[in-house]
Amino acid sequence: MSNVPAVTDATFVDEVVMADKPTMVDYWADWCAPCRQLSPIIDELAKEYGDKVNFVKMDTNTNTQIPMEQGIMALPTLQIFSGGRVVKQLQGARSKAALVKALSEFI
Repeated sequence: MSNVPAVTDATFVDEVVMADKPTMVDYWADWCAPCRQLSPIIDELAKEYGDKVNFVKMDTNTNTQIPMEQGIMALPTLQIFSGGRVVKQLQGARSKAALVKALSEFI
């Protein structure tokens, strides 16, 4: 079980856009094999960097509004929000080192 909280279409603005620190959103689906590979890496990052960055997951099967508004066309997609806007977006499975490098700009 993941230690990263889920966000929904209803909670996205409060938990991501209005967050007081950078937030990484993991858009995923249960049928997506690369998403399942990425999930434990996101969990590790949340444990290591959770004091500096918020980490959340959005199930695109049950939440369709926000992914559509954000133009999410492929899974997995990661977005980093800071100051209420997307400052970085990554598509596809990534290594932990690549994600740490992406986060290093914001922590």
